[in-house]
Amino acid sequence: CSYSPLFSYSKLSNSITVEWAAVAGASSYLLTAQDGESFTETIVTNSPGTVTGLKAATLYKITICSINAGGKSQPSPSKKAKTVLAAPTLIATSPSYDSIVVSWKALPMAVGFFVSIMRSDGLGSMLKENTTNNSLAFSSLDPGTLYTIKAHAWDGNGIPGDDFTYNQRTRPLAPRDVQMVLDSGALRAVISYMPAEGASSYLVTAYKGTSQLNCSTASSSCSIPYLECGAEYFLLVVASNEAGSSTPTEALAFKTVPCTPGSIIIEEDEPGNLAVSWSDVRLSDYYVVFVKSDDGLEVHCNTSHTQCFFQSDCGFTYFISVFAYNKAGQSPLGDIFNYTTAPCCPSDFNPVFVSSDTVQIVWSPVRGAEMYETKAVDWKNELLCNDTATVCTLSALQCNTQYNITVYSFSEIRGSNTSCASKNVATAPCTPEIISISKDALSVISVHWHGNNDEATYTITAKREAEMWFCTSSGNSCYIHNLPCGSLFSISAVASTEAGHSLPSYSVPFETAPCCPSDLRVSQVTQSVTNTSWSPGIGAKSYIAILESHKGKARCHTLQTSCLLGCITCGTNYTVSIRAISETGLISDCIYRGFSSSACCPYGVKLYRLGSNSIRIYWQTSEESVNYSTDLYGSKGNFTCTSNRVLTYCDITKIPCGDVYTVVVSPVSDNKGLKPSFCPEKIYSGTWWINKNGEGG
Repeated sequence: CSYSPLFSYSKLSNSITVEWAAVAGASSYLLTAQDGESFTETIVTNSPGTVTGLKAATLYKITICSINAGGKSQPSPSKKAKTVLAAPTLIATSPSYDSIVVSWKALPMAVGFFVSIMRSDGLGSMLKENTTNNSLAFSSLDPGTLYTIKAHAWDGNGIPGDDFTYNQRTRPLAPRDVQMVLDSGALRAVISYMPAEGASSYLVTAYKGTSQLNCSTASSSCSIPYLECGAEYFLLVVASNEAGSSTPTEALAFKTVPCTPGSIIIEEDEPGNLAVSWSDVRLSDYYVVFVKSDDGLEVHCNTSHTQCFFQSDCGFTYFISVFAYNKAGQSPLGDIFNYTTAPCCPSDFNPVFVSSDTVQIVWSPVRGAEMYETKAVDWKNELLCNDTATVCTLSALQCNTQYNITVYSFSEIRGSNTSCASKNVATAPCTPEIISISKDALSVISVHWHGNNDEATYTITAKREAEMWFCTSSGNSCYIHNLPCGSLFSISAVASTEAGHSLPSYSVPFETAPCCPSDLRVSQVTQSVTNTSWSPGIGAKSYIAILESHKGKARCHTLQTSCLLGCITCGTNYTVSIRAISETGLISDCIYRGFSSSACCPYGVKLYRLGSNSIRIYWQTSEESVNYSTDLYGSKGNFTCTSNRVLTYCDITKIPCGDVYTVVVSPVSDNKGLKPSFCPEKIYSGTWWINKNGEGG
């Protein structure tokens, strides 16, 4: 069956609700809304039923058909119904922390709009506004708060359209109590603040000129790294949410730590004074220089200038850091510079001569030295010795020379320490050269030499085995006295100065003449022959014995210590000398006391009987002033008589008869009464005499 709708209306812009009376036997109903040639159908089971999917603010013809298992009925008579206005599409913004502006596009057939706003959490009161405009502003709102906005339009019949609900949050307030802490070591700023109501994020910006650094966070603190040293920044914090950003906080100005000082120069103006200088750094209030030596000791200097001075020691490596400071803190750590001072100078060295031309220098190791250079300089030459050891030997030094000796220390980093003190040392005098040796007297020699030395004293030594004789002079000659005869000497010269002694000169051999025999004996063997003997003379190889008188000279040359000299004359005074001759031909003429040969033996001796027991002995002589002694030797007795110098005979009485006698007439010496043993003998018996040659008379 067919029927007509009882009532139709629209509460939503896309649907119309229809009410009708139920139809018996119908299991469902077909609702149709026609707009011109377009149809929209909906099947429902009972009344009321709603046709959806319609156009807003459109007039539709509504018909109903019932449906059961047998099919559907004819459409009911149509009934007109119009859909309400569509909801305005809202756009809301929060231009400030306490306002929201709602706007929408113009809506056809709408003559006015209703807008309400209320905190989404239900707190506070609702604000309502009617307007015919396309926008509406709400003020005095809470900052950072979510509001629910509802709006609908009404048509010329005052029928409201669909509601549009929109949630909009107000912008947050700027954060309060902004604090900044600067991490000077990392050049990072840590910013904290009180959270702003309704803020979902925060943007912290540090401005330096036209450049900026940002950090964004949802928390109440933020860190901005990579700040520049020595810079001035202005810090702004903005809170944001979905509505937008707050106004910036009041700018917070701050300075970062100064930059690390550059152009650092380290030098020693003079040994022991280390100067550190650097270029000025922007925004620095003062500087601190730290100097740490390699033994761990650290000192520092605090200054507002760009230079510091430190006491330094030789042979140390110093590690130097320069920091700039301001209220923000310390500049970043820059390069650590190291400076090695010159090695220390050896000071305890003492040159010691190990030979006349070689000096050895020994010293203690000094700090910082890797090598040593020893230099000896005279007025024209230079000797060098380089070694890692603490000992140096300088050879081939010039004698009689003043040297300036310096031991320099050396390191690879700093080079040589040229401030080391030197010591003066004089070499020993030059060795003199013996020019000549001459005999000046019996036991004195004169030595001449050449010596090219300054203010030297010369000692001349004559050495014989373990014995030595000396003479000293500052000139070029001297005399050595009391040299023993018959000796071979080694003569050498040594020069002496305050610096020491020279090497001995080359030895020059010198031989003294042989010694004269100390014991000489001359004995007359016959009237014309003497036996001359003597003790050995030291150094003598041969001898020449000489007897010399106005009547002539007797001489013999022998290797022995005795000699027979003939052809002498009786009753003559002789000079006796021995010439001692060495193996090399040196001669000593030795003159002794005189020797007198005995008076001549008488000749022409004859014996005459004077009586039974007396005889007279006659002789002849050429000596007028000689006393003669007559000796008569027999088995029964010996008899002697002495004549004066005038008589040439002598009488002997009381001679026992019957005996054979030997008669000798001999000259008698004046002083001791000595008689020669070589005068001829005669034999006497009875009335005749027989001499030893068998002659009788």
